[in-house]
Amino acid sequence: MKKCVVVINPNSGKGKYIVNEIKDILKEHGYESEIHLTKYPLHAEEIVANIPDVDLVISLGGDGTFSEVMNGNLKRSKPLLLSHIPVGTTNDVGHMYGLSNDIIDNLVCILDGKIKKVDVCTINKRGFVYVASFGKFMDIPYETPQELKKRIGHMAYILSGAKQVFRRTPKYDITYEIDGVKHHGQYTFFIISNANRIAGINNFYHDMKLDDEKFEVMFCSITNLAKLAHAFYILKTSDISFINGVECYKTDNLKITFNDGYKKPWCLDGEKFDARTAHYEIETTKKIEMLLPKKNIDKLFVK
Repeated sequence: MKKCVVVINPNSGKGKYIVNEIKDILKEHGYESEIHLTKYPLHAEEIVANIPDVDLVISLGGDGTFSEVMNGNLKRSKPLLLSHIPVGTTNDVGHMYGLSNDIIDNLVCILDGKIKKVDVCTINKRGFVYVASFGKFMDIPYETPQELKKRIGHMAYILSGAKQVFRRTPKYDITYEIDGVKHHGQYTFFIISNANRIAGINNFYHDMKLDDEKFEVMFCSITNLAKLAHAFYILKTSDISFINGVECYKTDNLKITFNDGYKKPWCLDGEKFDARTAHYEIETTKKIEMLLPKKNIDKLFVK
């Protein structure tokens, strides 16, 4: 019988309450299962980095939990086959894969799915699953109180964002190098991603693929509130790359320097990333095999 390890964040959703059902479904699909409940930050990463070789590892939590699982996998000499069931607040990654909010249905869809090789990006060698961001509004995911997210879900992010709307929008003096070409400017925020759903917005990029060995980059220099709101509206309906004040790229290498020195933490897969440096290098690393539901594979992959 094959072996599956399920890593559950007990603070996200109801996964810890249906452990027996999860084990039964896995057994029906030929897997002996082992369940691990995380107990502290980065515990999921520690678990996956140190477990013996198994046939499948399933992350059951929010995007941050899956990010930890992925980083634990990157530390292994021979990475394991991964999958992910979303039970967080926004669940961008799970929805991108075509999963719902039903844990058992998602588990069955995954086990009946296909194995695909997915690009993984790193920032200063730290892996991220789908997005690294910095600047205006980008700290909302990790600054929003966990208790508020548990109580009202995605609305908690909207309330936190509303508090930032009328605050001064700072600009950051940045030099970035992309594909060997240097650029300099003053930017309010930027987003680096390998996903077509970010912050609950579907089709964030219309030509994004998970296996093209590239990631998408967007720098924004807009400070005017009305223009910024218009940019986000366009983002939901069309291609934002045509907006004045927005610079977009597709690449496999990017270097960013804050010319005024270290500023504040980034947001990495919805969690705080505080490297305490003014210099960042983002690149693609080795592909990781994932067991994914069949629903969105055709539009997410080149091959």
